[in-house]
Amino acid sequence: MSIAAYKRTIRESESPRQIERRVFARVTSELEKHSQDFDRATAKGERREILAKGLSTHLHDNQKLWSAIKYDLSQPDNAMPPQLKAGLISLALFVERQTGQVIGGSAGLGALIQINQSVIAGLSGQAPGPQG
Repeated sequence: MSIAAYKRTIRESESPRQIERRVFARVTSELEKHSQDFDRATAKGERREILAKGLSTHLHDNQKLWSAIKYDLSQPDNAMPPQLKAGLISLALFVERQTGQVIGGSAGLGALIQINQSVIAGLSGQAPGPQG
């Protein structure tokens, strides 16, 4: 089976919620791979080096995901309850600000990862677990 056929099969067999969960899980996993080294780095130069080695790409992917969600939530035909919609838009705006701080070297990845993990838990129908 070709990659395109495989992707088409997944799109046709997964619900939108399952697809969102899978995309969040992939993006979050990539951020987690860099979190220990990035968050432990104290010098901005060290953090810039980690960003250059791939973290900036994964931050961009995370930002694109949240931008797509924010756009979808802002559409008039989005049927999500207004309070949940507002909360998710607020999270998307926080992710934008936090991503800028991470890229600038003044914040770690923990908050972004924690938010994504909470969304994954919600999409999975689970309550978020304790954060360590």
